[in-house]
Amino acid sequence: MPVPDADPQDRARSASTTRRVALVDSGLGLVGYADALHSLRPDLGLVLSLDPDNMPYGPRTPEDVRRLILASALATLPYEPDAIVVACNTASVHGLEALRAELEPNIPVIGTVPAIRPAAATGGPVAVWSTAATTSSDYLRGLVDAFAADIETHPIAALGLAEAIESGDVAEVDECIAYAVSRTPGGVRSLVLGCTHYGLVTERIVAALGNDVTVFDSPLAVARQTLRRIGLAPDADQPRAGVETILLSGRAGEAPVSWRAYPAGIRLLGVDEERARSGGPHGGGASRASA
Repeated sequence: MPVPDADPQDRARSASTTRRVALVDSGLGLVGYADALHSLRPDLGLVLSLDPDNMPYGPRTPEDVRRLILASALATLPYEPDAIVVACNTASVHGLEALRAELEPNIPVIGTVPAIRPAAATGGPVAVWSTAATTSSDYLRGLVDAFAADIETHPIAALGLAEAIESGDVAEVDECIAYAVSRTPGGVRSLVLGCTHYGLVTERIVAALGNDVTVFDSPLAVARQTLRRIGLAPDADQPRAGVETILLSGRAGEAPVSWRAYPAGIRLLGVDEERARSGGPHGGGASRASA
């Protein structure tokens, strides 16, 4: 779907009247975070910087991830963002320090982290779904040791789920969810989503796991932190601004059609829901989730 004129000079001229936040990720993981931010402050202008030329980031070296996420963030600077959100766990692990060294204090940089601490507060057992690379990483082990050392915790590799979400193929998404469920021990009370893509299908995950499992994700927490960093309070009654620019590996472009597979994508694009359903798959239904 086309987005409004992405001329950086136009964006700069309106900077005095529009507060703006950029979100960066390799792919659709940023959609849920942009949607959460938009729900709290619909008047914010959003610059979404994806990197389809180089995704996924998971198998790449830390040096590659650092270089790529820095390039995605720098591509947003002509649009004068008030803050940049790194809506990717892998990029936050490997690139957050470099981004902050480059951009702060002038532009706050907010990272993402799996919500293990609030999930552990429920008393467990806790499952953590993530990509294969994250599941076996020192990063995840460190989070578990720091926040859930005394809690029964089960890291689960949700093989193929991020890629299925990226494609917008809901049937494939359900197959990947079923696989991850089959690897999740019975009796788990809390599930942490350890990949930013997974929140786009929370309702499908809940349907597969059952309502006895509470899902923990971080978009709302990250959105609130972003507002704090730029000195704004949540105010859902503000007039709508929303997505101003979409960058694809640094080039101004359009939202991938796969966004219409997800409620968050539909809301961000301002597409009529019935029309979106007729144009592609759509995952609906209530979910039991916590941020």
